Amino acid sequence: MTALTSEPAAAPAGESPDRKGAAEHVEFRVEPSAYRHWQLSFDGPIATLTMDVDEQGGLVPGYELKLNSYDLGVDIELYDAVQRLRFEHPEVRTVVVTSGKEKIFCAGANIRMLAASEHAWKVNFCKFTNETRNGIEDATANSGQTYIAACNGTASGGGYELALACDHIMLVDDRSSAVSLPELPLLGVLPGTGGLTRVSDKRHVRRDVADYFSTKSEGIGGKKAVAWRLVDEAVPRTAWDRTVAERAKEFAARSDRPADAAGIELTPLRKTRAGDEIAYRYVSAKLDRERGLVEITVLGPDADAPADTVGVHAQGAEFWTLAMTRELDDLILDLRTNETELGTWTLRTRGDAARVLAYDALLLDNAGDWLANEIVLYLKRTLKRLDVTSRSLIALIEPGSCFAGSLLELALAADRSFQLAGVFEDVDPDAEPAAVTIAPMNLGPLPMGNGLTRLQSRFYGDDEGLAAAESAEGEALRAEDAERLGLVTFAPDDIDWDEEVRIAVEERTGFSPDALTGLEANYRFTGPETLETKIFGRLTAWQNWIFNRPNASGPEGALRKYGTGQRAEFDRKRV
Repeated sequence: MTALTSEPAAAPAGESPDRKGAAEHVEFRVEPSAYRHWQLSFDGPIATLTMDVDEQGGLVPGYELKLNSYDLGVDIELYDAVQRLRFEHPEVRTVVVTSGKEKIFCAGANIRMLAASEHAWKVNFCKFTNETRNGIEDATANSGQTYIAACNGTASGGGYELALACDHIMLVDDRSSAVSLPELPLLGVLPGTGGLTRVSDKRHVRRDVADYFSTKSEGIGGKKAVAWRLVDEAVPRTAWDRTVAERAKEFAARSDRPADAAGIELTPLRKTRAGDEIAYRYVSAKLDRERGLVEITVLGPDADAPADTVGVHAQGAEFWTLAMTRELDDLILDLRTNETELGTWTLRTRGDAARVLAYDALLLDNAGDWLANEIVLYLKRTLKRLDVTSRSLIALIEPGSCFAGSLLELALAADRSFQLAGVFEDVDPDAEPAAVTIAPMNLGPLPMGNGLTRLQSRFYGDDEGLAAAESAEGEALRAEDAERLGLVTFAPDDIDWDEEVRIAVEERTGFSPDALTGLEANYRFTGPETLETKIFGRLTAWQNWIFNRPNASGPEGALRKYGTGQRAEFDRKRV
């Protein structure tokens, strides 16, 4: 179940952990039988996801989750439910998100939790929440599972942001229920899970109206909320149940989701976390706390790809691409939340590149199969999670690597990459030199948040370079050719390899983590701006800054004074 385990986290010598939860580890693995805050029910093609938060079920002590407010633990369960709906319930075409409490849909992120949490916890919490909302939108856009927000009471702050992630918003019209984004007037912060961006870019609310709405803590309800595009319909309470059911059926009828398909079980991940190592079947990480480093290794398939999708369905969660993606996803979340001082991640792969490409081809050649489609979409979302992770990423391409197709995306996601020219003469002079291979998986199915492939982002504004790289599709490119084509940063030989990699890692450790986060976030998302890049770039950057400011988080700030009956004291200078 979602819990804080008692495994201790190491602190620098002579120091004790000083952040909330530093001596604990947050676990992201959960299953429906252990949910404390959500209930799933099914009626043919319609699923109902009911939020009924356990007030005493906070992830850490010190606050009560009143009025369906949430913390990270609530969102971990939501993320798990969204994943299971996609993989375990292909028959579901509409998901109705509603509340199990009277006259309240969701009050948003718990204020006392935010006020008591240190900065890193708040920012990671907002990021994960955003990613979960994006996953809901992805299910609607690409999986034929349309989400409807049935707000049977007031939806405020993050509660309204949850509704905004849904394709259709229904609000009960009872003269008291409203939608609101009260973060600015009440807390001195921004709607941190994409509220501002979704109001303007997704729902196309006019700027002046959005400005008024976002400064009124009481929110807007009824016909005005519909007229201002804040919700899609306001429904009298007497007609509520009937109208929600009708709308769910209407959306289900539009879906091309298979009606008679059998889902696969997302079986529990096999994971060990002991000392300085985290290990799964295909993914492992060694934690070097002295160097601020995580060495991540992803293994390619250990068997040939099945002959067809019958084998994919039969293997289910054990199918290599899905198993590896689930493990990588969990590892990213674990490291991001529990190991905030390990700022540099090296990425290695090991295995047979031909097998990786065969698994990729099986999925892409059967894109009409619902499960094959879901696996590729999940890989896309996991790589996006890597893109927005505030860690320095360095790919190390060595003999025995399998940076091909889907796994080449790891190297393309890195801030810097090294490919060994030749072999390690003193280790295995007869080894096959390292190679990278561009394949169809790199040419469209796995876009970044900016809507471009990682190759397109890499060569943005350089059409000739992009064309040259894409023309090498299918070739196993050794270091000299990969460097010439701009696919890797450096191609040292075995004499210089250790020294160049060491310097790169040590440089990263010596720089300001804050400056590195800003640096990486700026150049990772070149090109067009999208809803996602605004949320993770513009909005997150501003929220990150505002969370640090005394007007919000200082002893006299709005976040600290909320609920005390005292007014916040603001530094009036506009910066």
